[in-house]
This record gives sequence, structure tokens and C-alpha cells, in this order.
Amino acid sequence: MTDTPASPPVPSGPRLEIGRADLERAQAAGLIEAAQVGALWDFFAARPVTALQPGEARFSFGHTLYYFGGLLAIAAMSLFMTLSWDVLGPWGICVLALLYGAFCWWMAEWLAKRGFPIPAGLLGTLAVFLVPLSTWSAQHALGLWPDVSGSVSGQRFSQYHQWVDGRWLTLEIATLIAGALALWRLRLPFLVMPVALTLWYMSMDLSRWPPGESWDMEHARRISIAFGIGMCVAAGILDRLRRRYGTADFATWLYLLGAIAAWGAITSIDSGTELTRLVYALFNGVLVLFGAMINRRIFTVLGAMGVAGYLGYLAFELFEDSLLFPLALTAIGLSLVAVGIWWQRHEAAIHLRLRALVPDRLRQP
Repeated sequence: MTDTPASPPVPSGPRLEIGRADLERAQAAGLIEAAQVGALWDFFAARPVTALQPGEARFSFGHTLYYFGGLLAIAAMSLFMTLSWDVLGPWGICVLALLYGAFCWWMAEWLAKRGFPIPAGLLGTLAVFLVPLSTWSAQHALGLWPDVSGSVSGQRFSQYHQWVDGRWLTLEIATLIAGALALWRLRLPFLVMPVALTLWYMSMDLSRWPPGESWDMEHARRISIAFGIGMCVAAGILDRLRRRYGTADFATWLYLLGAIAAWGAITSIDSGTELTRLVYALFNGVLVLFGAMINRRIFTVLGAMGVAGYLGYLAFELFEDSLLFPLALTAIGLSLVAVGIWWQRHEAAIHLRLRALVPDRLRQP
């Protein structure tokens, strides 16, 4: 009697978390038979649970602590530097920010070498976020900060995140350079976040360049749309490189903030006619499908918000001051819920059909 040959060991690689709902979506997409769903689920459920390796990706409670602690440290340092301005002065704040940033960067490299990419990315991001603070302090210390009469911004660093001002561009350029160097050094996806956020800020601050220029809303919209589209195109290129070379996902933050910048600017345009409002609704409908085609939900979410806003506008216009108004809003709300249920049940099949329309080199893996 011969022993059954043992199965060859499965090579180690990325792990996937699969639930029964995933198998049901695969069945809905026609990839497996209905009878196979239960059998496959029983097979997977009977397998022993193995511990994840240190480098494996899985969003856990520890990751929540990483992000919460990192973001808290970023906010706390900005607050501390602002409150210490009168005590330490511009040179003191500049030197302290540089020392603190250097320490954070040293910790980021130390953690990255030991297989902790998430805290390493957070500390590297904190180091990059200290660049605009040190730049702003150095400009004040050297007397290079432009004094614009009548301006209420630029007097405190906290206003960097609150006010649109052309003077912030020097801070943003320095941050982009630091972010590019950080990415070149560590190649951690989270380091794209300060770069994408800075580009978003820059798209607004350019509308008030040179410093002291009056606010031009139309000019600001055009710049935001151009920046947003440019960021999404850059993200698409990174997605293509990811598919070809198997790199990490560096595109998410560019997609997120780029899409918000462009969509927000388009949404703020005053639609004077019913035709332009209809075009806006159709544009958002296309955005929903586009997000499904490239598997980036930010476009789907923004498109759904735009379509919902247009439907709400129709309800207000057609049924204003009418007893039918609450009924119309209820019908729209329930219809959106029904569409959401239908979409969730057929999401896998929808994605497969839409992604089939996209050339292989442009698809998000």
C-alpha cells in the first residue's frame, strides 16, 4: 500500500481575505456554479488559521493605533509650534522643527528596515509635514516673508491650512521637494499623502498669485480643475507602472485629492440653465461607471453624490411648496437605496463587464 503523495507546498506570497459574500459575487459573475459556493466555503472554513507574517498587509487594531497616533502627533506638533512662537521666536521654531523632523525621519528609516512600513510611512510623513513650518519660520527670521497690507492670513502657521494665500506657494514648493526626496528614499505609499495634499493646496493658492491679488473664483475653478485632472492622470500612470512592475499602490492619494479638487470645482460652477444641470448629472453618471471600470471607488462615490444632488434639485424645483415634496424626497431616497442593493448584489459582474471595455494596460489590478 502506497502513501498518497503529499501536496507540494504553496509558495508564500500575498494573502487574501475571502468571505462567503465574495464567493457569492463570483457565482453571480458566472465564475463558479451555485453548488460550489457552499463546498468552497466549507473547505476554506475547515483550514487552520495561520498567523500573518510581520510584513503582510492587514488592517488591524494595531494599524488603527498607528494612524491615530501619527495623525495626533502631526496635529500636536503644529499646535505646539504655533503656541511657542512668542517664546522661541522664528529661529527657535525653525531649528526645533528641523531637529524634530530629522528625528522622525531617522525613526522612519529605522522602522522601514525592520519591516514596519506603516509606522515608518507615518513618521516619514510627519517629517515632510514639518518642512512648511521650518520654511515659514526661516522666511520670517530672514525677513523674506512678504507683508501684504490688509491681509488677515500668513500671521500664524495654523492659517496655512485655513486661508488661501499666494505666499504659501514657497512653503508648498519646499514640501513637494521634500516629499519627492522622501519617496525616492523610502518608497512607502503613505508618503504620497503630503505630496497630494500639498498639490491640492497649491491649486487653490495659485489663484491668488502674486500675493495680494483679489480673489477670482472663476480663475480658482480653472486651476483646481487643471490640477485635479493632472493629479488623476499622474495616478493613472502610477497604476500602469504598478501593473507592469508590481510596485506598491502609490496612486490612491493622488486619485482621492485630485478627484475631489476637480469634482469640487466643477460642482461649484453656477449652472444657469436646465441643460447645463442635466449635463452635470450625466457627467456624474459617467463618473460612476468610470470608477467601476478602473476599480477606484472615489470616482463612483463623487459621481453618486452629484447624481443625488441633481435629483434633490429636481425634487425641490418640481415639488416646492407642495405636499408631494416629502413624498418625492422619500421616493428618491428609497430609489437610491434600491440601486445600492442591486449594485452590491451584482457588483462583481458589473465590474467584469465594465473592465472588459478598458484596455489591459490601463486596468487597475
